Amino acid sequence: MKYLRPFDLAREHGISTQAVRNYERDGFLPLAERTPSGYRTYTETHAAALRAYLALVQAHGHAEGGQIMRSLNAGELDAALTAVDRGHAQLLRDRGTLDAVGQAVEHLVSGTGPAEHAPSGCEPLGIGELARRLGVTAATLRNWEAAGILTPVREPATGHRSYGAPDVRDAELAHLLRRGGYPLEHIRTVVRQIRTAGGTEALSAALDDWRRRLTARGVAMLDAAARLAGYVSLRGITPATPAATAEPAPPPADRPAP
Repeated sequence: MKYLRPFDLAREHGISTQAVRNYERDGFLPLAERTPSGYRTYTETHAAALRAYLALVQAHGHAEGGQIMRSLNAGELDAALTAVDRGHAQLLRDRGTLDAVGQAVEHLVSGTGPAEHAPSGCEPLGIGELARRLGVTAATLRNWEAAGILTPVREPATGHRSYGAPDVRDAELAHLLRRGGYPLEHIRTVVRQIRTAGGTEALSAALDDWRRRLTARGVAMLDAAARLAGYVSLRGITPATPAATAEPAPPPADRPAP
């Protein structure tokens, strides 16, 4: 078996040897064996783990990528795949949001009035329901309202917030932009452009940029999946199988009459 030094793993990716040690410490790489003098010795399995982790970071982010690797290194394949599935589901939702916003821009350009496009099948939601849909807190939605991003109506009798189709669209868009690092002030401007017929050229350019980002993320997910599959194969990690149950013994054969 060929053994590798921390320097060998670090050099491939242009990172520091300390970063490699930190990744091992945090569970992103399997634990390395030590020489009698205490030096770490890595193998091709560790190199594959590092490639998989760095690819996952590009595709899913640091936190989710780290969780996927920790699950795999603990032998929890189903937990790792569930996290991967969440990333793909979020990408699909982002594409749906982007398509809805693109339809809204086309509606504005046509000059027929404000767009009412939103994800299909959207009924008016309460603040708790919308928060669960987005995976954020109700306090976050109230902050977006205070920033002028959301404008839900209030039920006359109870004063409860009600989010219709345009509000859900705006909330999905805000969520998409926040994950992209955009400040609330910028998001407020974009959402207002969606609601009115002004500034659609700049908004169209922004949509093109977001679509390129989503495409890049999708390609990164493909690369991460390939790296991850290679690592799973090297580790020999297999899905959990239910415990085998003993089959009932066959009935005794009839004996011939004496």
